[in-house]
Amino acid sequence: MLDKVQAIREKYLHLEEQLSDPGIVADVDRSKKVNKEYKKLQPIVTAGSKYEKVLNDIKSAKEMLAAETDPEMKDMAREEIASLEPERDALEEELITLLTPKDPEDEKDVIFEIRAGTGGDEAAIFAGDLFRMYGRFFSQQGWEVELLDETPSSAGGYSKLVLDISGENVYRKLKFESGIHRVQRVPETEAKGRVHTSAATVAVLPKLEPEDINIRKEDIRTDVFRASGAGGQHVNKTESGVRFTHLPTGAVAESTESRSQHKNRDIAMGRLVAVIREAQLAKEANALSSARRSLVGSGDRSEKIRTYNWPQNRVTDHRLEGDNKNFNLDKVMEGDIDGIVEALTIADNAAKMQEG
Repeated sequence: MLDKVQAIREKYLHLEEQLSDPGIVADVDRSKKVNKEYKKLQPIVTAGSKYEKVLNDIKSAKEMLAAETDPEMKDMAREEIASLEPERDALEEELITLLTPKDPEDEKDVIFEIRAGTGGDEAAIFAGDLFRMYGRFFSQQGWEVELLDETPSSAGGYSKLVLDISGENVYRKLKFESGIHRVQRVPETEAKGRVHTSAATVAVLPKLEPEDINIRKEDIRTDVFRASGAGGQHVNKTESGVRFTHLPTGAVAESTESRSQHKNRDIAMGRLVAVIREAQLAKEANALSSARRSLVGSGDRSEKIRTYNWPQNRVTDHRLEGDNKNFNLDKVMEGDIDGIVEALTIADNAAKMQEG
């Protein structure tokens, strides 16, 4: 990592020299470009300098600890090391984040789906619990949420929920949520007090445009049809359902969630792009390190990612390791999932750094 910091520092100093060059200063467009790049590298150089200083201070304190015979001086060295090591760790995490290439999809809005999985009525109730948990999180983030489709369960909860989430850094904070969420608890209908295991699946689909993944619009066939379902007579009497077929790959996606054909077009296109994108990512997955592949996975809803254990008041994310993988269930169900998001982001960034 220090090699990368040094290379960036050299580039930063070169840009600094260019900003003092009269020829570049006189060229407004070039000057703006150089200044923009200079400011982009500044946080990395600043954090890198602090990190190197802390490493040198720790090294000096350890050398003093090894060389000193005076007990008071040894204690002073130990105290200095103890105070510097947390600072070193924090700066290391900051540098990893700064040095990690940004995912171009992080700024995208998403289509967010929750579906009851195995476990019958209890799975539907758990899907409802996840909906409330995520709803609190969305509210804390200040995001806009539109309910596109819902299928309530007769026992409470939901069989399916489809949401449109928009705001700042939506996909960046939700991209690790796709997969199977498993719950272990005693259902209210369980007379003997036995713990049951049920599940719900979450899918997070970034709202990409065809050009984002090089899909030509002329390669897409569009079919509209009369939808049926929860939309009532309006849905049945108008051709509001939309189906897209990508001719080169045969990928198909459709939407009947909305009464609006325009909205269904947006949803169906998002799904089609997501299907094709997942196929592309699957091809690229072999190039990922095993560590990062376990974190990001394929975005597939069939991967078990998290267990919510009611008897032990614990949430375990299976992509993390050690004590870092366990979280307080009560807090999580109140929408406090920032700790999980941050831990997964840090682990993913570290894996990216190892790859790079």
